[in-house]
This record gives sequence, C-alpha cells and structure tokens, in this order.
Amino acid sequence: MNIFAETDRLILREVVQTDLEAMFELDSDPEVHKYLGNKPVKRIEESIKSIEFIRNQYVERGIGRWAVILKETQEFLGWSGLKLNKGEEKMNGHNEFYDVGYRFIKRHWGKGYATESGLAAIQYAFETMKLKTVYGITEIGNLASHKALLKIGLDYIEDFYYEKEDLNLRWYEISMI
Repeated sequence: MNIFAETDRLILREVVQTDLEAMFELDSDPEVHKYLGNKPVKRIEESIKSIEFIRNQYVERGIGRWAVILKETQEFLGWSGLKLNKGEEKMNGHNEFYDVGYRFIKRHWGKGYATESGLAAIQYAFETMKLKTVYGITEIGNLASHKALLKIGLDYIEDFYYEKEDLNLRWYEISMI
C-alpha cells in the first residue's frame, strides 16, 4: 500500500478496499453532502464504485484522492489530496487541471485535518509532481472549506455557476513561484 505523504498527525495513503465501511459512513451522511449537491450514497455498492473510481485514477492519471489515516489510532478519517480532472467536462473554463480537495467523516470536522492534509497535498503537487498550478473548488456556502483552502495558500479567484450539477461554486488557485 503506497503512502504518499505524512504529517505530524496523519498518514496519507492510497484508498483501498478495506476502507469500504468508512467510505460508506462518509458518503452516506447527508450533512457531509450538504455542499456537494445533496446526493449522499444509499447503498454500500456505491462506495465500492467510489473506491474503484479512485483506484483507477491512480493507474490512469497517476494521482487520485488519498485516504487520511490518524497515526495515533490508525482510524480512517476521510480522504484528501489531488485529482486530475481531465476531459470529463469543462469547469469554469478549464477541462484539464489538478485540484486539491478533501472530505471527512463528520465526527472529525473542526480538528484541522483539511488544512493539515491539504498542505501536504500542495507540497506533494509542487515538490514531487512539479506542477505549476493547483486549483480548488467549493460550493459558495461552504465557509469551512473556503477557510481551509485559504489557509493552505490558495487564492480565491471568482464565483461561477456549474451547470452540470446546478451548483454555485467558488474557484481558487495557487501557483508555484
């Protein structure tokens, strides 16, 4: 199992099938999906497909979201990291870009894990992958994610409407200097 990064409290590793129960807990919670189009999963089979989708990204795109594991307990907290958005759809004028994102099980909110894992992802993007720019996207009302993206160094650029999902979103970016 590949470990991509470590922080003081966290291990960021590939998502694996044994994460299934925790992924289902994460993605079946309506509060977690409040700013994601309000589409929580209803069956564990949907989480199986999510894990397969992420694992396919590792192979096909060289990167995908990472499982966030608390070092102290080895507990799965959620996922974080980078994703290559490529050709699926155009978003705010871009159709091939890397974005940083995160999603955590509700009981782990407010503990700084998005910031800590996000900083590790940005460092990985610039130092290991040698990327020039990384983007971030939040739903307009998601103030916690807005603050986390700013804390990890992204700049708020603009609001935009994402027609495919009928969402009002915010666009952020950080570039290597």
